[in-house]
Amino acid sequence: MAEDEKPAKAPKPDRPAKGPDGEKPARQAKPGKEGGGDKAAAGQKGGQKGGPRDGKGAPKPKEKVARTPRPKDYKPRMKTHYEKVVRDEMAKQFGYMNRMQIPRIEKVVLNMGVGEAVNDRKKVDAAAKDLAMIAGQRAVITRARKSVATYKVRDGMAIGCKVTLRGDRMYEFVDRLVTIALPRVKDFRGLNAKSFDGRGNFALGLKEHIVFPEIDYDQVDEIWGMDVIVCTTAGNDDEARALLRNFNFPFRAS
Repeated sequence: MAEDEKPAKAPKPDRPAKGPDGEKPARQAKPGKEGGGDKAAAGQKGGQKGGPRDGKGAPKPKEKVARTPRPKDYKPRMKTHYEKVVRDEMAKQFGYMNRMQIPRIEKVVLNMGVGEAVNDRKKVDAAAKDLAMIAGQRAVITRARKSVATYKVRDGMAIGCKVTLRGDRMYEFVDRLVTIALPRVKDFRGLNAKSFDGRGNFALGLKEHIVFPEIDYDQVDEIWGMDVIVCTTAGNDDEARALLRNFNFPFRAS
């Protein structure tokens, strides 16, 4: 056989003849692929896309945490202390003629500003989560009211969070603040007795929110500062100061 000669091509298989009406004959199924029935069966076997799957990749069901219900006669310790001790002491000291005149704590507001939120929105969510753990109540995201180009703040941008406590949760927070949180503050020398606004409201600042026992120090990414504002129904600062002293607020000797 000469080198220039090419080998002969194999003859093509005969095509099936067309039908009498000129229609093309149906295709023959390839071996190993018998229609879509097997695919449907396989789909039923493996489950539908996005549905529950049995095995390693199946999503785990969420475990519901059972909350212990409070007894019907439950009353916070500080509330009992106010009704049995503080009220009588205030009436004796200031000579109130009516029990409704005696000052009381109206609400406690916790505020946490997050300046780093200008560059990272997730930091506000982390701060709100920690504040909710401290207060036992969901925090509200606070937003900027106007744009400030110097600080790169735009109107409506999330810049902090806050919680307002009333009732039993307020008394429980005051108890934890006085008995646990303040003694854990570094170099604590007492609260400033002049931090009143003239209408019976007291404000204090904490540099580290990790002084509260609800915060796990190992799981905290950043340490935030926070403000605590105690609002009372007292008419002047002297009555409010005496009220908080009876709640064992550790004021600094002036």
